Amino acid sequence: MEKNKLIEINNLRQYFPVKKESIFQKEQLFVKANDGITITIHEGETYGLVGESGCGKSTLGRVLLQLYEQTRGETVYFGRTVYEYQPKYYKRDLANLAKSFENVKKLKDKVNLDDPNHTSSDAYESAIDHLQRLCGGLYFSPNHSEVSSILLEEYNAGCKVANLKKANASESEISAAEGAHDEIIKKIEKMKDAYRSEKDFDKVDAKWEHGIELPKLTNEEMRVLREDLQIIFQDPYSSLNPRLTVGQIISEPLVGQNKFKKGSQELEDYIIEVMKKCGLEAYFIHRYPHQFSGGQRQRIGIARALALNPKFIVCDEAVSALDVSIQSQVLNLLQELKEKQNLTYLFISHDLSVVKYISDRIGVMYLGNMVESAKSEDIFRNPLHPYTEALLNAIPTTDVNNKELQILEGDIPSPVNPPKGCKFHTRCKYATDKCKTERPQWVEIEPEHFVACHLRGLTSENK
Repeated sequence: MEKNKLIEINNLRQYFPVKKESIFQKEQLFVKANDGITITIHEGETYGLVGESGCGKSTLGRVLLQLYEQTRGETVYFGRTVYEYQPKYYKRDLANLAKSFENVKKLKDKVNLDDPNHTSSDAYESAIDHLQRLCGGLYFSPNHSEVSSILLEEYNAGCKVANLKKANASESEISAAEGAHDEIIKKIEKMKDAYRSEKDFDKVDAKWEHGIELPKLTNEEMRVLREDLQIIFQDPYSSLNPRLTVGQIISEPLVGQNKFKKGSQELEDYIIEVMKKCGLEAYFIHRYPHQFSGGQRQRIGIARALALNPKFIVCDEAVSALDVSIQSQVLNLLQELKEKQNLTYLFISHDLSVVKYISDRIGVMYLGNMVESAKSEDIFRNPLHPYTEALLNAIPTTDVNNKELQILEGDIPSPVNPPKGCKFHTRCKYATDKCKTERPQWVEIEPEHFVACHLRGLTSENK
């Protein structure tokens, strides 16, 4: 059974500018926290993200939620369709397709493959990806005005269906609107027949999924969408306002999203219900954060994230500051809530044992790049990247007959001036000359098992 995508990111970059040392310094340097990341997170799964401190894990989580304005790349959310959400950019860009195609031609002429910051090439690729998401297979049509007209007609018809459903219109009205929408889609599919022989047609047409491109939303549109996208912060001591009671902390997002009226009995009853789900007693509602233990504070953070019934939650080192016994309680709580409410998690941690327990799939990050991604059992059974292998060999064990820990030696290179080629080659015992000069591609070696390594075809015996 094919899983539904919830979030898809492609070639995502998050660069932070470094202050120039003097007025004579011409080149602007950047901390490359996320440097070309491509992953997909599916509905109802827990995607674990591991790596050493400073590799960009927390930054990635915050970029996905647009807490940081991403430098470049695509972040697409499929929890709602553009018909349901109706973002301003979608209709505007459909109306201006001809101009967008002209801009793509100009961007292509400016591409500089030698630019270490990939500025021009990323802008060109992002523009193409956006057009393909708007047009699907009609991207290959030379008649941009015709494409714009038919796609606008289809979008308006889809929005009409969504609006009628939202207004609880009669079944006959909804059925008639859906029929009109289907007729337009059939017309579009017929138009596509002229281009099905084009190279990569199927790949391009598959992008016509009507997901929401998060970086293109206005601040107000993103604020409203935060109902679906929440975060549990790493430090339960600093992420809660010490001047607010537990009830006030949990009520803030509910009142801000106009779900309840401030001070109402309905709001208080709902807060108590959410607290009970998270293992907090009702009488805690009037207490302040300093009156709780670390585990209880983290439960308050979880309750605040769950209050709006989100679809996706970033768990940023959610248990790293807790005692082992409290960690297990919080992890079990997260698992229970996931099953009951069909939640999707991005679980960020440096503890592989914790990630193995809670995750369906695991991604391994090193110095701003994804180096491996696979099902949880595959990562531990058959690690394909030397960095993943090194992390697994460094896990402490109570087995007295086990081999000695293999500590990964060397320091992480600077994210401002990372090594050329594979960034891990300075610490990799298998590194070759190719690793020092050529950056490895992100490829699928086995079903759902991706890796970026020149040595991916080698077995443990011939390494």
